[in-house]
Amino acid sequence: MMRSLWTAASGMTGQQFNIDTISNNLSNVNTTGFKKNRADFEDLLYQTVRMAGTPATEETLVPVGEQVGHGVRVAATQKMFTQGSLRETGNVGDIAIEGEGFFRVLTYDGRFGYTRDGSFKIDSNGQFVTAQGYRLFPEVILPEDFIRESVTISQDGRVSVRIPDQDDPIDVGQLEIYRFVNPAGLQAIGENLFRESAASGDAIGGRPGFDGMGRTLGKFLEQSNVDVVGELVNMIVAQRAYELNSRAIQTSDSMLGIANGLKR
Repeated sequence: MMRSLWTAASGMTGQQFNIDTISNNLSNVNTTGFKKNRADFEDLLYQTVRMAGTPATEETLVPVGEQVGHGVRVAATQKMFTQGSLRETGNVGDIAIEGEGFFRVLTYDGRFGYTRDGSFKIDSNGQFVTAQGYRLFPEVILPEDFIRESVTISQDGRVSVRIPDQDDPIDVGQLEIYRFVNPAGLQAIGENLFRESAASGDAIGGRPGFDGMGRTLGKFLEQSNVDVVGELVNMIVAQRAYELNSRAIQTSDSMLGIANGLKR
């Protein structure tokens, strides 16, 4: 059987995975804090027909070997943690991180999740929570009689509000953000959340704007970092590569048909 059939088939499988990755990126173009994925590929094993350096004569060696590849496979999918554009919203619960870092939230199972999505809500207890109800950690609790429009978040994470009968705002909490040695090693679990893993390393907490941490911007949101034009170009390339691999299978099949039709 011609090896080109299986080689081209692996190419079609790889490009299908590439299209799946691109489609996910495009579908999340409006997802707050979303970080795009990139599919990385590697070539498969090679069949060595002749080794380079094989003696050709008593005095010379073969300068170039003879190898045949067997296709491609997906090596990894990597999250690209480049900064997304920032959009002013005017909403007091919205917080963006400019630079490196993640917000930490406490999920229902008692474990921590990490997110770049700063579209927090203020619940009935005066706490910052996600759309799913996960509490921002460390907790920031606003006083019962705070003036909503007066909530201010400084670039170093200080949360201050005004209350009735007082002219000066008061500090009610301090935000912390967390970074990782290898953020690409984080495990994406959906709901705009990540979990730390052995590959990402332990979370390193700190005050925004200090020790390499990004700064916090109140009433701003970080947009998805998906480049729509770039993804469309990648989709065209993947589609054409898929088509060419299918043509290679058709050509191989045609050659087999010719060989099968030979008569003595």
